[in-house]
Amino acid sequence: MTETGKGTEADQNSQRRHPRRIIITGGAGFIGSNFVHYWCDRYPEDRVIVLDALTYAGNLRNLESLEERPNFRFVQGDICDRLLLDALLKQEKVDAIAHLAAESHVDRSILSPGAFVRTNVVGTFTLLEAFRHHWEAHQKPSHYRFLHVSTDEVYGSLGSDDPAFSETTSYAPNSPYSASKAGSDHFARAYYHTYNLPTLITNCSNNYGPYHFPEKLIPLMCINILLGKSLPVYGDGQNVRDWLYVEDHCRALDTVIHQGQPGETYNIGGNNEVKNIDLVHMLCDLMDELAPDLPVRPCHQLITYVKDRPGHDRRYAIDASKVKTELGWTPQETVERGLRKTVQWYLDHPSWWRPLLSEEYQAYYRKVYA
Repeated sequence: MTETGKGTEADQNSQRRHPRRIIITGGAGFIGSNFVHYWCDRYPEDRVIVLDALTYAGNLRNLESLEERPNFRFVQGDICDRLLLDALLKQEKVDAIAHLAAESHVDRSILSPGAFVRTNVVGTFTLLEAFRHHWEAHQKPSHYRFLHVSTDEVYGSLGSDDPAFSETTSYAPNSPYSASKAGSDHFARAYYHTYNLPTLITNCSNNYGPYHFPEKLIPLMCINILLGKSLPVYGDGQNVRDWLYVEDHCRALDTVIHQGQPGETYNIGGNNEVKNIDLVHMLCDLMDELAPDLPVRPCHQLITYVKDRPGHDRRYAIDASKVKTELGWTPQETVERGLRKTVQWYLDHPSWWRPLLSEEYQAYYRKVYA
């Protein structure tokens, strides 16, 4: 039972529920594929359509166990393709969109910001327009939902003693990535206030877990340890992030879709603030414990400080009291348990991550960490 005495949020979501026909954008990526697996397992009666462009971070292998399900469909396509969106919405009689497709890596946004504007801003606008016309053509049903999944980075950077980000914190994005996500948030909010389109916005802290592309901090450290490569830590390593296990995030998104109020924003965090350097040491400890044949042991000696990222935000922290108080969701994983699960997953799945270390990825890696 939750503190409110109503049972778990998942139980509440399933009560008196009609099957949905939902498009999940970016469903072959990290958070997206975890959410697809969660939704298909939780709601097997729903029709699930995954729309993904399969750019470098999209991986069909993330979804291969779902391919034979009769209620599952994968479509390779671009969220900027209005004709495709119109056809899908009409053909599949869609009543919900969970929009997770995004360019999401800050380092890449510094190198190539244009792709972030196109996908995150133009793509979100195109989805909203297509869904609005679809919703209006069906006489604006009240149960339709458009969930826009965003990031805490839109709020900017915190000092060590500043209060955590709340839903009323002013936007102050500091990277091309966070600026593009801020723009997409504003479009989602505007479509509710202008057209009454039933949009919902979530802003989450740093996710971690299975299927995470190797460029991000936790998989990068796990894989480099297994390969005996250096562990690059930006600046002095004192940057702080709030870490959210991806399965907790999936439960939160489910709760927001079923119980959230259209037009509202909900911050989702893990209540796990950790300095980057401390996180790397935790990963090293776990690898020394769980991995039997490391090239370098103890692997702490692989830690290498590198030139800091331009405009590197010092601290993120999420105040998730609104989603807890209003919707009854709280994270279940501590960072210690979640990291142990994540490290074990990378140890158990070398066949998943090794093919991702392509020459293109290696060239990008050298450019960022040289």
